Amino acid sequence: MKGQVTRDCQPVVRMSSITKHFLDVAANDGIDFNLYPGEICALLGENGAGKTTLMNILFGYYSCDEGEIFIKEQRAYLSSPRDAIALGIGMIHQHFALVPTQTVLENVIIGTDSGRKIFLDLDSARKRLLEIEKRFGLEVDPDAYVWTLSVGEQQKVEILKALYRDVDILIMDEPTAVLTPGEVDDLFSTLKTLVGEGRSVVFISHKLNEVMDISDRIVVLRAGRVVAERRTSETNPKELANLMVGRELAGSVKKKRLDPGPVVLEIQNLHILNDKKIAAVKDLSLMVRSHEILGMAGVSGNGQRELSEVIFGLRKPVRGSIKVNNIALNFGQPSSAIKAKVARIPEDRMDTGLLMDLTVEENLILENHGQPEFQLFGLMKSKKIHGYADALIRAYNIATPGRDAVTKSLSGGNLQKVMLARELAGNPSLIIAAQPTRGLDVGAMEYIHQRLLEERDRGAGILLISEDLDEIFALSDRIVVIYEGKVMGEVAAEEASREQIGLWMSGVTR
Repeated sequence: MKGQVTRDCQPVVRMSSITKHFLDVAANDGIDFNLYPGEICALLGENGAGKTTLMNILFGYYSCDEGEIFIKEQRAYLSSPRDAIALGIGMIHQHFALVPTQTVLENVIIGTDSGRKIFLDLDSARKRLLEIEKRFGLEVDPDAYVWTLSVGEQQKVEILKALYRDVDILIMDEPTAVLTPGEVDDLFSTLKTLVGEGRSVVFISHKLNEVMDISDRIVVLRAGRVVAERRTSETNPKELANLMVGRELAGSVKKKRLDPGPVVLEIQNLHILNDKKIAAVKDLSLMVRSHEILGMAGVSGNGQRELSEVIFGLRKPVRGSIKVNNIALNFGQPSSAIKAKVARIPEDRMDTGLLMDLTVEENLILENHGQPEFQLFGLMKSKKIHGYADALIRAYNIATPGRDAVTKSLSGGNLQKVMLARELAGNPSLIIAAQPTRGLDVGAMEYIHQRLLEERDRGAGILLISEDLDEIFALSDRIVVIYEGKVMGEVAAEEASREQIGLWMSGVTR
């Protein structure tokens, strides 16, 4: 049962005419936002719509240029998160702020009165923490070190930190991004308990189905302004998606039924160590065929990054082999993957995929600038390169002032389009797409999904590595689940169930 919110009561948060500029860009432009007791209010919008900025203002990270904030009907002046916490506001970011080498209890009391005393009363703190855990169903060993916890357990610690500080207004920014389906269910159960006690939650997410499941009310931002507000019971995912992007979206992508062709990627007995010299991928074997998308589901940190880095030539395995079109890759040599017509879409587009200080044009020719098409006797063919870059910018609808724009000036969705344009321009036979839509809004996601399906239809084989089950189910022909570096199970997409996939993601085989 969702929170019982009534609009007859006074809001616990009232933000009036909030305006915030970063240089010449208005991240928030005269926003009015209310939050009521005992409700979960979802905050939706495209990347750059101003959602996180607005909540960072409420939590004291930023100060607004104009506007007023009232907390429980009192004017609030928030110059730091400490001010917000003192008023009962807590914020949990997508990337947790925990100290891995300290215990759960030590992390919870950091910054509280209990943690600032010369002589810590850990027994009293532990007793209070255990009472909170029992009350809200958030059971975590207080003496466990954070580095030993799963991602879902670490999120519980973040929530416990907020509850220990007695917050009654909780802001959650993309809280389900790295959780298994079972952990999402646990989180939603906890949130329902919180609002059942009269607390209030702001839930920022791109996952519309989850927003429909958990929220009471939805506020949609676009270009720094509120464009719509809906009771959740009176709307649907399609309307919300259209409101977010300001246009009619096509809806779910249409996937043709195709017979897979010859094997494009064959991995045999691959064993990889991570940066700590611990086995991240353990004797993994799999294959991908042309005209096929193999979806690899799994919670972050189970070997996906190391696997993609080996295929990209950025890391060497301990043993095993990788063949593309029956030709072995030379490990540790990115040029080997490029020569084999492997398109590489790494999960970190800003650090690994693109050189942010180069221009859009320079990034578009990054992998083939030495080809005769663009170079003669060491001299670049500028006219040819300009035409090539302009054609790709048009073909991929890249929103940029021009080919000479510095890449770091582009939005996340357009950064991904630059990378797609570069990688797909050569008609690759194999595409490794690692978290291709992470952090992107519904409009950018739809575009990228459509492009990947077009490449599959053309004849490419695609290994889709994603933590987003909606994405896995929408695009995949076959699904494998990776857990602790091993394949836990494999199933045809049309025969897959979320329950089974979720169990495999949690390490349960049955």
